[in-house]
Amino acid sequence: MTNAQPIIDDGVHTDYAPDLYRYDTEAQQVARFADIGPEQLAFFNQQGYLVIAEAFSPAQVAAAADAVYDLIDGKQPEFRGVQLETSAQGQKLTGAARRKAVRKLMKFVDWDERFQPLATDPDLLDVLARLMDDAPVLFQEMALLKPPGGREKPWHQDCAYFNYPLGTTIIGVWIALDHADANNGCLHILPGTHREGPINHFKRRDWQICDTDIQTERDVVVPLAPGGCLLWHGMTHHGSPTNPSQKMRRALQLHYRPANAGQIDTDERMQHFGGEVRGAEC
Repeated sequence: MTNAQPIIDDGVHTDYAPDLYRYDTEAQQVARFADIGPEQLAFFNQQGYLVIAEAFSPAQVAAAADAVYDLIDGKQPEFRGVQLETSAQGQKLTGAARRKAVRKLMKFVDWDERFQPLATDPDLLDVLARLMDDAPVLFQEMALLKPPGGREKPWHQDCAYFNYPLGTTIIGVWIALDHADANNGCLHILPGTHREGPINHFKRRDWQICDTDIQTERDVVVPLAPGGCLLWHGMTHHGSPTNPSQKMRRALQLHYRPANAGQIDTDERMQHFGGEVRGAEC
């Protein structure tokens, strides 16, 4: 059985300049959450990211990866969080073809107990609390699938999507379920950009920073083995290129906010991030 009426993801799959994801450096890593001390917290505050190479066990990762496919395959018939690529619109897909057509899952953590050990991991939450100086609250959940040929997620700041006041420490958590590397569309980041304020975003290939505003000379690539984890500040510029390989790239992406975070409305957010609203051009 497959989920009824899946959502169609409306991103645009188009070409981009070949040097848009040019990098000379791989991200620094620590081995485990237990290795994160004052020096690593200071690194996050300065650079806007932190990589934990062995954050989660092989068993946890394998269980979560199976749970992703179970939701896609319709083993929870009431689940409505599947988003398909636009190219799949109108098609009745099953099995491997359906799995390949899925762009993301939304609001999935409570639908399968196999996700809970990752989303509520005590060591992860402890690090987030130290970075936020507040209790972390999970407010967005996405499972991101990038199959062979999977499209780009253009450069952006996550805070451009969320209605929280400027200065709120939003932290993204990206957990690799498959090997993610420069050959199959892993994440790229621009260290230190979280300290440079909001950037105009435009609706082009996605809700994104204009390609000509990307300082590609600062690009750092973030390869991860399964169970590896990237934490990044919600203002840090990041994106991921297409997947030209024959390898699937699955990941969980979770966003946490401080428990005491306030909220703003969309109009106020757009005054900070909305390029057209602010009279900018791309």
